[in-house]
Amino acid sequence: MKPDSNGLVNFIDEQKVWEIVHSAAGAESSRILEILDKALELKGLSLEETAMLLQVEDPELNEAIFETARKVKQGIYGNRMVLFAPLYITNECGNRCAYCGFKATNKELLRRTLTADEIRQEVSVLENQGHKRLLLVYGEHPKFGADWIADTVRTVYDTVSEKSGEIRRVNINCAPLDTEGFRKLHEVGIGTYQCFQETYHRKTYAELHPGGHKKDYLWRLHAMHRAMEAGIDDVGMGTLLGLYDYRFDTIALLSHAAELEDRFGVGPHTLSFPRLEPALNAEIAFNPPYPIPDEEFKRLVAVLRLSVPYTGLILSTRESKRMRRELLDLGVSQLSAGSRTYPGAYSDPDYDRPDVQQFCIGDNRSLEEVISEIVAHGYVPSWCTACYRAGRTGEHFMELAKKGFIQKFCHPNALLTFKEYLLDYAHSDTQSKGNALIKTELENFVAKRRAGVAERLERIENGERDLYL
Repeated sequence: MKPDSNGLVNFIDEQKVWEIVHSAAGAESSRILEILDKALELKGLSLEETAMLLQVEDPELNEAIFETARKVKQGIYGNRMVLFAPLYITNECGNRCAYCGFKATNKELLRRTLTADEIRQEVSVLENQGHKRLLLVYGEHPKFGADWIADTVRTVYDTVSEKSGEIRRVNINCAPLDTEGFRKLHEVGIGTYQCFQETYHRKTYAELHPGGHKKDYLWRLHAMHRAMEAGIDDVGMGTLLGLYDYRFDTIALLSHAAELEDRFGVGPHTLSFPRLEPALNAEIAFNPPYPIPDEEFKRLVAVLRLSVPYTGLILSTRESKRMRRELLDLGVSQLSAGSRTYPGAYSDPDYDRPDVQQFCIGDNRSLEEVISEIVAHGYVPSWCTACYRAGRTGEHFMELAKKGFIQKFCHPNALLTFKEYLLDYAHSDTQSKGNALIKTELENFVAKRRAGVAERLERIENGERDLYL
């Protein structure tokens, strides 16, 4: 294919993607069961096998997919659940995305960009709730470049609350930069760089992005290449479900992941699968052209867990409390909690404001309410950031993960961060339930590992913080 003016080519072969989708439809039950048996080997699935599972209609086979996903999820991630919050830095944007409340043509949206002092205020609020991991979110505007974004990251890392609060990992969701811009973000210590293609169907992409830098499909498509060339080991990708046929976009997304693995030796650290939600003056957001029903959405998440077993799957607060609970078992490994989707929202007492937010959220519960529920279902909340600070990222992380590293190290570290939360932030009822869960989990460790974790838990009780294996 002919390169564009930047020398970029489209490595998403739309015809091939559709051939995979169509040829996989109506697979026999015996073939589906073979694929599920293969999935239990924890080595992933081919695009063709993934497409077959995505299109299963038989209820019994669907349940078999769900049960297999539960086994794979438990086998790799156990019962830990990583928690984070998005922090919107600016909603000023020069793009004209048809589905987004931040689009440049939305004259009713109140525009705001946080100052350094306002960022510190927002971070302090989040730290005093117990957050340790943030995803910084930026609109795309010509006046905001990599240097400014890097400064906001420094501000977040430098802000420490009066409790034990400091942000230990800052992830970034911003518009694609050039390689030098990504290098500047890498130098200030960002974790994952996150950017969604939204839809990989080029004609639909052009229709939905009529103006602004984002209209350049290939520049966005190659964002992860530039980020990884700049030294950013962990990248996060996704599609916005509802814009186009989810079967096409899922196979294209996994093709994108395979391209990165072929080129850099490692695919994305995380995948996201947000569904389109209402947004101010964005008609398409109220009436998605390709809505995905709940049962198909659940199957999609389960199939992703089987297809890329060691890749983190992120679930946002776009989904309802009920849906979020159901998806925990089916493959989700990271969960946003207590989220608000506009600049200054965490300091705003009247936070439910469609005149400023990017989209409506489905789960308005606080961080502690989310924690209380997942603990009640046997999940251990985690704010662990040990791997990133120890250099266990990218290809190195994936190599370790495939050897059982997540269960041996991440799970104990989750208990240590959870203990910090219980001591510094939790109410008495959550403390009681949480300490009981930690005790139960500790009893399941082998003696040597149990002793090491118990010793660190005692040190945390005595005032030390940020301990990990």
